[in-house]
Amino acid sequence: MRKFLFLTALGISIFAWAQKTTISASENDARIVVNGQLVGTGSYVLKTDKNECYNVKVQKVSFLKYEATVCGKKAGPEPPKTIFFDMKKDDSEEASVKTDQANIDFEIEVNKNLSPTEAWKLTTQIVTDYFDAIEVSDKETSYLRTAWSVQSFSQNTIRTRLIIKLSKSDPLTFKVKLNSEFSGSSGSSVKADEQFHEWDRILRKYKNVISDFSTRLSAK
Repeated sequence: MRKFLFLTALGISIFAWAQKTTISASENDARIVVNGQLVGTGSYVLKTDKNECYNVKVQKVSFLKYEATVCGKKAGPEPPKTIFFDMKKDDSEEASVKTDQANIDFEIEVNKNLSPTEAWKLTTQIVTDYFDAIEVSDKETSYLRTAWSVQSFSQNTIRTRLIIKLSKSDPLTFKVKLNSEFSGSSGSSVKADEQFHEWDRILRKYKNVISDFSTRLSAK
């Protein structure tokens, strides 16, 4: 229903109207942000000026992000009376765990009963338990890097790789690092380095990588 506002300026009477659009979400505590400003949670009545457009975002941690543009009658299509967002869980978060093991070097001291050759062979076996492709493997320098493993989700792309380096020769100690990065959009190219950023989560299928190195390489 149109609401008429009576304004006076310099003795001139001006009539303007505002259209109401009710914005609501399936999650009662979802944040509703209009033009960058938090305006409510769960539901909000947006009054649109006929000459303006409004950017509407609905957000909740661990859920997909939703966005819409609402315009006044003269700025775009006539705004709907209601907009409902049926929010879904973020599938990239459901497939991952929050951890302090991502993007950190962990030192693994090798069991003294293992020769350097045996230790390197076991290291390679552990890596191939989790990753299909090894990009670089140099036994002489004890350096190994897997290719990026990529998985795409509804609103995210995750890439993961493992890097092994020699920390010290006596006692034989390796540095193990699990790189976990996200792009924030679906279908990102694995080669688009500028789109990826460090993630404080790892996909569930890699959650035991560090503990496997510690257990199997250090076992007596």
